[in-house]
Amino acid sequence: MSNDSAGPSPELIPEITVQRLFDERHETLQLEVLNPEIDLDRRVSNPDLSSPGIALTGYTERFSADRIQVFGETEIAYLRGLTPEERRERVRGVFSFGIPVAFVTKGLSLPDGLLEVAAECSIPILRSGLSTKDFYRHIKPYLDAVLAPRTNVHGSLADVYGVGLLFVGDSGVGKSECVLDLVERGHRLVADDLVIVSRRGPDILLGQGHQLQAHHMEIRGLGIIDIRALFGIHATRQQKRIEVIVRLQLWDEDTAYTRTGLDTTEVDLLGIKVPEVTIPLNAGKNITVISEVVAMNHLLKYAGIDSAEVFNQRLKDAMRPVHEYFEQDYE
Repeated sequence: MSNDSAGPSPELIPEITVQRLFDERHETLQLEVLNPEIDLDRRVSNPDLSSPGIALTGYTERFSADRIQVFGETEIAYLRGLTPEERRERVRGVFSFGIPVAFVTKGLSLPDGLLEVAAECSIPILRSGLSTKDFYRHIKPYLDAVLAPRTNVHGSLADVYGVGLLFVGDSGVGKSECVLDLVERGHRLVADDLVIVSRRGPDILLGQGHQLQAHHMEIRGLGIIDIRALFGIHATRQQKRIEVIVRLQLWDEDTAYTRTGLDTTEVDLLGIKVPEVTIPLNAGKNITVISEVVAMNHLLKYAGIDSAEVFNQRLKDAMRPVHEYFEQDYE
C-alpha cells in the first residue's frame, strides 16, 4: 500500500451491464424482463436517457445510440396508432442502432411486433411498473453515480472541519502520518493510499476509498492499522467532496514558496479546477495544525473573506496618502 505516485491515473471510462443494472435496481424500479432469451450482458456507458419519440417518426440524424431508450405512454400510444408494417419499420429504425436496452414504463403492454423486432436486433426490453416520471427520478441518480467519470489518485483524503483535504506528495513524505494525527485530533479519515475520485455534475469531485481497503492505513515502521477499530466509527466517513489539494513537499532552498497567499495555484482533476496548497516540510514544522488552518482558511474564502486580499488592500489603503504626496511633488 505504498504511495509511489502523487499524480492521478488516466481517466477511467466506467461502464456497467444491463444485467448488473437489473440485479441492483429491479426492486426499486419494479422491473421485469420481457424477452429473457436476449442476453443482458450489454454495456451501458452513458448515464443519460432518452425517449425515442422523434426517432420513431423516422428522423434519426441526431439519435444517441449509446443511451438507454425509455418508451413511455406517449411512445406506446403512437406505435399503436401505426399499421403493423409501419410499426415494425419505425421500431427497427431505432433498434438497428444497437441501443443498450429499452425500458417500457407504467407497466404498459407492448404493441404487436415490438418483441419480434427486438429479437431481430438482440435488444433486451425491460418493463417498469413505475410512471415515466418516477422511473427517471429513481434511475438517473443511480446511473450518474455508477457511470461518473473517475480516476485514481495516490494520496490520503481527510475531512477536516467539513472540508475535504486531499494530501498528495512523493512516497514517504508523510501523508498518512499527517492524516493519522488529524484523526487523533478529532477529524475523519476518508481514504488512505488509494483515493477513487469521481466527478458529479459540473463542479463536484467526490473521493472515496476502495471497498476492500476500507479504512485501513499503512504507517511505515508500524504496519497496517484499522482506523475505525482504533478510533471508532466517528473517525471515518465513506466519501467526501474534494475541496483543496494539499501537496506535501520536502523543503527545497531553490524553490520559491508563496509568502503572502496572493498567488494561488489550481490543479485540473477530471476537468474541474481544484485549489492547491504546497506546504514545504522541514524539522519541527507542525503540519497538522497547518492543515487545520488550510481548512479554516478555505471556509473563510467560501464565506467571501480572503485574508491575504484583505491584508493587501489594507496596506494599499495605508500607502495611498504617500502615493498622493509624491504625485503632487513637481520639483
